Parts: sequence; structure tokens; C-alpha cells
Amino acid sequence: MSGGVTRLLVVSDTHLSLGARLPDPVLELADRADHVIHAGDFTGSDVLDTLEALAPVTAACGNCDGLEIAARVPERAMVELAGVSVAVVHDAGAQSGRHERLQEWFPGARVVVYGHSHMPELVESATGQLVLNPGSPVQRRRAPDHTVAWLELRDGEVVDAHLVHLD
Repeated sequence: MSGGVTRLLVVSDTHLSLGARLPDPVLELADRADHVIHAGDFTGSDVLDTLEALAPVTAACGNCDGLEIAARVPERAMVELAGVSVAVVHDAGAQSGRHERLQEWFPGARVVVYGHSHMPELVESATGQLVLNPGSPVQRRRAPDHTVAWLELRDGEVVDAHLVHLD
């Protein structure tokens, strides 16, 4: 924690196989973070091990994660950091009705993180939840850039939330 602020790196869909490395900017952000949120599709346990060596990790298992990851992280997770409730899930379902569905799944969460689509999203929903998909740092697919997200929390509030463009 720096100056009472809890810093979070938010990442998803790393899709790295055994021996592959996260991009250096992601590792640098993880090293600066007080906590890492990963919304699944690690693909290899090396990614989880690397992130855990840099900061505590709260994560959800993705559809491309094998049994080794599934044994270590749940399908859905919740954590309270700096008085802010943060939920994480990999697949939030179809775009239509997504925000309402996330509100139903995580009614007490101030921040809900999801992955799967590789399309970054950072928006306040109609119910006041901060809905965040960090995109992917390695497989942008239809997204314009490779991305992760950075959050800063203090005293029960989100004081900063932004996407970090890696390209």
C-alpha cells in the first residue's frame, strides 16, 4: 500500500503455455501492485506462479484453464480490498443483459471484473457497479490494443480506474 492507496493490476486472458512469459510491462505493473486480479484463461500455471511471486492474487478459472488451475482458483471469487468489494468471474455471458446479470451474480460488489471476450470495458453500470474487462495483454483479437487495467482504492472508494494500453 502506498499512501493509504491499494493498487491493483487487473488482467485476464493471458493464454500462455508452459514456459511463456508475460510481457515485461505487465510484470512491472504486477511488481508495483499491492494485489493482482486475474479473470481467468491463464492457460498455464506458470502465469499464476509468476504473479503470486509478485503480489497476492485473486482469480477466477477460465474456460481454457486446465485441472491444475481449476484446483487452485474458483469459478467466481470475491475479495475486499481497502474497503471495496471486488468480484471476479471469467465468462459474464452475452453482451445483452451483461451488466444486469453481473449485478444479480454479485449484488454486494462495488467492482466486477470479467474476461473471456478480450474486449476491454470500463464502465459504471446503471446500478453503480464498476464493470471492468481488462482485455488481454497477449491476444487482442478484435480489440485495438493489448490491454490490462489499473485500479487504485482507498477508504471504500475507487479513486482511480483506467485501462493501460500496452501497444
